[in-house]
Amino acid sequence: MFFELPFGFGAVVVLLLIFVSMSLRVLREYERGVVFLLGRFWRVKGPGLVILMPGVQQMVRVDLRVVTLDVPPQDVISRDNVSVKVSAIIYFRVVDPQKAIIQVEKFLVATSQLAQTTLRAVLGKHELDEMLAEREKLNLDVQRILDAQTDAWGIKVTDVEIKNVDLNESMVRAIARQAEAERERRAKVIHAEGEKQAAQALLEAARMLAQQPEAMQLRYLQTLTQVAGDRGTTIVFPVPMNLFQSLATGKSGDGGERP
Repeated sequence: MFFELPFGFGAVVVLLLIFVSMSLRVLREYERGVVFLLGRFWRVKGPGLVILMPGVQQMVRVDLRVVTLDVPPQDVISRDNVSVKVSAIIYFRVVDPQKAIIQVEKFLVATSQLAQTTLRAVLGKHELDEMLAEREKLNLDVQRILDAQTDAWGIKVTDVEIKNVDLNESMVRAIARQAEAERERRAKVIHAEGEKQAAQALLEAARMLAQQPEAMQLRYLQTLTQVAGDRGTTIVFPVPMNLFQSLATGKSGDGGERP
């Protein structure tokens, strides 16, 4: 036996189901809902099940996860008037959903635009060598400025990484020539330092030999021994006369001449 329901009751059930489906919202663990009551901020709700009154309350979802924002290449003129293109990555997240929705329109776009202008402003205060060698310091400077300016929007900038610093071909060639000249300069300095140390060592050796004539004679004899090994070459080697002075004079031990 079947019971027929009045048409009006069925319509009420359908409307009730539509009303319930419009009233229920499910927010994930990383989501929050900014709820407005008749256009005025009411509260931040979530995660979990959220019940709204259709037509009276509206909710805006906000993602609390870290957002990776790719900053497109920016034309930057360094302090030493070098034109470069710099790209970076910004990591940030929403810490206050109420401010992120109420204080700024489209906080993702606003943060992207602010990151571009801040990147140009900060890097423009530094020379090219600093951009290439001190990226960690520049990352911290940009991150600190962005974090301070986005605090009013309920956004926390956690990290900034400069990806690329692109130079034109002429500047690349100039840097290569500069590096080559620097290497040549270092090689000449090292060579000159070696010559200086060798000269100092020879000077000290000469002073020691001058103080001990016997040592000088032994040095001459040692050199003669080394040269004598080469039989294919005739070498004229000066010999000091004082080596044979005792033999030439023929002095005896008691002051008389030897026969």
